[in-house]
Amino acid sequence: MRPEPRKQGARIEKAKYDLVRNAILENLRTYGALSFVRLGNLLEEQLLKDFDGPVMWYYTTVKLDLEARGEIRYVPNSEPQLIELAQV
Repeated sequence: MRPEPRKQGARIEKAKYDLVRNAILENLRTYGALSFVRLGNLLEEQLLKDFDGPVMWYYTTVKLDLEARGEIRYVPNSEPQLIELAQV
């Protein structure tokens, strides 16, 4: 899924999706709101040696899906713009 309804999301392997999704959510639970760059850097540090593929591309793709599903969101009026877990 994508936050923009008229755009289609990329197809990726479920195992890779789950790995990146879990890493995004765990980092946001651990550190709270993070910038796009900081969260991406954390994922690269954590996944790079065991991950087959461009970590940042998968991060961006999964992040967009999590936004569309309402699991994460951008913090309004933050500078730099921060990403956080959505309130459930």
